Amino acid sequence: MTNSISLHLAEFMKTNKQSSGAGGVNGAPLVWLRTEAIIVLILSILLYAHSGASWWRFGLLFLTPDLAMAGYWLNERIGAIAYNVVHSYVGPLALAGAALVGMQLVDLNHGWLAYEFIWTAHIAFDRALGYGLKYPEGFKSTHLGWLGKRVEA
Repeated sequence: MTNSISLHLAEFMKTNKQSSGAGGVNGAPLVWLRTEAIIVLILSILLYAHSGASWWRFGLLFLTPDLAMAGYWLNERIGAIAYNVVHSYVGPLALAGAALVGMQLVDLNHGWLAYEFIWTAHIAFDRALGYGLKYPEGFKSTHLGWLGKRVEA
């Protein structure tokens, strides 16, 4: 039974072949990274639920980080940088740290943590689906593999 589940999980998380220059992860490490993302997504949602913040806020802001893709209108390099800045866990963790320090020093409302949970959930959702950090070659070239079907010229 465990092997069957492992095989299904591995099949579910398969991505197409990497280009040699892309530096993407494949095999067991890819399965681990995407499983990790699913766990982070679930934990972020549970923490958000525990925060008492409204679910309309979660729904309204969940896709907001994807506005960073507008950088691709300028060029692929700027698009990749903008996407990676917003889709790294550094931002939401810095926000969480600031919220926690603020709570201790000036007794601020814990509402900022809700934004951190939304942001982290978004990143984890993207990673679970295979949308990794971008390489400047284009939107489909990610650290988790190539998105979609690769067309060879």
